[in-house]
Amino acid sequence: MTHPSIHAQSTPDKVAYRMAKSGEAITYRQLDERSNQGAHLFRALGLKRGDHIAFLMENTLAFMEICWAAQRSGLFYTAISRYLTADEIAYIVKDCGAKVLITTPKCVEAVLPILPTAPDTIFFIAGDARTGFRSWDAETSKQPKTPIADESAGVDMLYSSGTTGRPKGVKRVAAETSILVPNAFLKLLCVDMYGMSSESIYLSPAPLYHAAPLRFNMMVGVLGGTSVIMEHFDAEEYLALVEKHKINVSQLVPTMFVRMLKLPDDLRAKYNVSTLKSAIHAAAPCPVEIKAKMIEWWGPIIVEYYAGSEGNGVTVSNSQEWLTHRGTVGKAVVGKIKILDDDGNELPTGEVGAVYFADGPQFAYHNDPDKTKRAYNERGWSTIGDVGYLDAEGYLYLTDRKAYMIISGGVNIYPQETEDILITHPAVADVAVFGVPNEEMGEEVKAVVQPHSMKMASKDLEADLILFCRKHLSPIKCPKSVDFEAELPRTPTGKLVKRHLRDRYWQAAKKASA
Repeated sequence: MTHPSIHAQSTPDKVAYRMAKSGEAITYRQLDERSNQGAHLFRALGLKRGDHIAFLMENTLAFMEICWAAQRSGLFYTAISRYLTADEIAYIVKDCGAKVLITTPKCVEAVLPILPTAPDTIFFIAGDARTGFRSWDAETSKQPKTPIADESAGVDMLYSSGTTGRPKGVKRVAAETSILVPNAFLKLLCVDMYGMSSESIYLSPAPLYHAAPLRFNMMVGVLGGTSVIMEHFDAEEYLALVEKHKINVSQLVPTMFVRMLKLPDDLRAKYNVSTLKSAIHAAAPCPVEIKAKMIEWWGPIIVEYYAGSEGNGVTVSNSQEWLTHRGTVGKAVVGKIKILDDDGNELPTGEVGAVYFADGPQFAYHNDPDKTKRAYNERGWSTIGDVGYLDAEGYLYLTDRKAYMIISGGVNIYPQETEDILITHPAVADVAVFGVPNEEMGEEVKAVVQPHSMKMASKDLEADLILFCRKHLSPIKCPKSVDFEAELPRTPTGKLVKRHLRDRYWQAAKKASA
C-alpha cells in the first residue's frame, strides 16, 4: 500500500480533498506537509505509538489532516459525532483514553460541558483559542514539514454501542502481536471490487465521523485520487456535484437514495450522472423497490457490501447479482459465512439463524473483554449479532439486525440505551423501544410505555417523555412518538418479548401500504 507522501512527490499539486460548498481544497503537497506538522506536534506533546487522540469536528479539511497526522504517528484516533450529548461525548473521550482532544468553533459548545473531565491538552482549530484551549493552527505551524523520525501506521478506533447501551470502541487486532493490523479488506473492496485508483474522483456525502466515509476518504488519499466532501447532504446538490466534478465513485446510504428518488422527475433529469461508474452503499438495509429504482435510473453500477465496524467479515453484491438475487447483501469476500442456531449448530441452506464469519480478521471491544468473548464461539468464529440465511448459491440475506437494533438514515441506534433513560421517568412503570417503518429514514424510534396508571396516558405525557429523553440522549436516539399500554409482554422470568410489540407495528404498516 502507498501513502499520500508518495503522491506529494509524484503529483504535488493535485487536489487530495476539496470541500463541496466552499471550494476550499488541499493538495497532496499541503496534506503531506500539514500531516507531518501534526505528527511532530503529537510527538512534542509526548504521544507515542499506541497512544490515543479524539476529535469532535464537522466535515472539514482539517478533519482529514488530523486523521493523516495520527495515522503516520502510530496513534489510535477516534472521531466523535457532534450530535451526541455531553455525557456520551465525555464517556467516549474517557473510555478511549484520549490524551489529546481537538475541536472547532462550530463544535465547541458540545465540548465545553465536559472540560472538567477532559484531557489536559485540548486544541481549537480555525479560530482564536478560547480559555482552556490551545490553538492547533498556531502550534502546528511552528513544526517541521518533514516526516517524524519514527513514523509508524496508526488507525481509527471508532465506537459502536453495546448491549448495555454504552458505546464500545472496536479494535482489529493481530493474534500474534495484539497490535493493530491494516484494514486490508477496505483495500479489497475499494481497489479490487470497486476499481478505485489514482483516477478516482470520489464524492463523500456523509458525516466523516462514521466508519465508511472516514475510511473511504482515507483510501482516496492512499490511492492518490481526489475526494469532494459535502458539508451536509442535500439530494439535488449531490446530483449537481456529480455533474460538476465528473464524479466516478461515491459511497452512500439508502436514505440518500430515497431522498434523491423523491425529487421531481424534471429535477432528477436535469443533471448528468453518467460519469458515475460505481455507487457503493451499505450501513442499512435498502428497500428492494428503492434499490431497483436506483439501478433503473443510474444503471447497473450500484454495489452493496455488508460488514460491521469490527471488520470480521464482508459480503459484496453488484447490481447484476442483486437483480438475480433480489434482497441479497452478497457473497462473502472476507471470511466464510456460517449460519448457526441457538445451540451453535450449523443450519442448512435457507434456514434463518445467527450470522457468523469463520477465518475472518480478529477484533476486540476496547475495555470490554466480556463482550469480546461473547462475539466468538468455541471454534473461533465471530458474530456482530445479525440474523439471516444463505441460499443455495451462497448469497446472504439478512432478516434482522442486531436483535432489534434500529437503523435510521444509516445510523445505528440501540434501544436499550433509550429504554434505560425512559424507565427512570417517574411516570414510567415499563418501557419498550424499537424501530418502526419510516419511508425516508428506513426506521424511526418508537417507544411503548406502561405508565403507573393508564389514567396518566396522554399527549402531554408523550411530549414530556420525549423531552425528558432529549435531555439525556442525542435526538436521533429519542422516540418520535410514544404509545401507551396497560401491560407490556414479558415472560414469567421477566424477559421482555419485544417482537410481539414490534411485529404489530410492522404488520400494520405492511397492510397500510398494500
